[in-house]
Amino acid sequence: MNFINPKTDFAFKKIFGSPESKGILISFLNALIYQGESIIEDLEIIDPYLAPQITGLKDTYLDVKAKLNDGSLVIIEMQVLNVESFAKRILYNAAKAYSLQLNAGEGYRFLKPVIALTITDFIMFEESNSLISHFIFKEKDNNFTLPEGELSLVFVELPRFAKDSNHLDSLTDKWIYFLKSSNTLESVPTTMVDVPEIQQAFRKADRANLSPQELEDLEKREIFIQDQKGIIVQAKKEAKKEGLIEGKMEGKMEKAIEIARKLLDVLDDETISQTTGLSLEEVRTLR
Repeated sequence: MNFINPKTDFAFKKIFGSPESKGILISFLNALIYQGESIIEDLEIIDPYLAPQITGLKDTYLDVKAKLNDGSLVIIEMQVLNVESFAKRILYNAAKAYSLQLNAGEGYRFLKPVIALTITDFIMFEESNSLISHFIFKEKDNNFTLPEGELSLVFVELPRFAKDSNHLDSLTDKWIYFLKSSNTLESVPTTMVDVPEIQQAFRKADRANLSPQELEDLEKREIFIQDQKGIIVQAKKEAKKEGLIEGKMEGKMEKAIEIARKLLDVLDDETISQTTGLSLEEVRTLR
């Protein structure tokens, strides 16, 4: 068996966001948000994956959205590139999803909680050693939570997970191992066969079960992500070499503009500004 890489956003949405993925997603969310407890009993997948769904790749990222049986909204995203202001984007999307629940004239009592679950293929919080980090509203001095608890962010940092297939003790371990390592496997590990939803996820990830169009879309996305990584790394190397990060801009404006142009399709204006030393206004003019 040859499995696709679930860390690629297209593959992630196919596995967890297809119309028939309800059981997979329930097990996955219970594992990552509720430590394996069966808190979520039912959900509705919003905007399910229907291949071939995406034809363009520029500025594209996919998420999986689900409405739980209690009305709560969960937004799940797989992120492989560590870009500037990423945490702000997550918070913005969660806040927007929360605010857009109400129709004109509806009271605030109709608002339901929003959970943003983000899986990253990079270390996001250097100051922490936690594999999973939960953020909620708390009072600063006395550490009590906001009574409603309406907005929460959950981050899973895959590089922090170091267990092999023989030491998967919990449902959480098994799902994180699936995300991190399934594309390197040739069969389902014996320690994971006791979870029907994970076996189903492996079947959905089996390349033999994908259409030629799906395989082509996935391959394009993987190439696109690798190109983005390469552009970011090379641009930062050039910027550092030219002394741009330190702000040594004398006689180097043309080089800064050249680097900025390479980044327009990859990064936001603020990150380009910080990388090249150009002002935000100069970057916006280039764009």
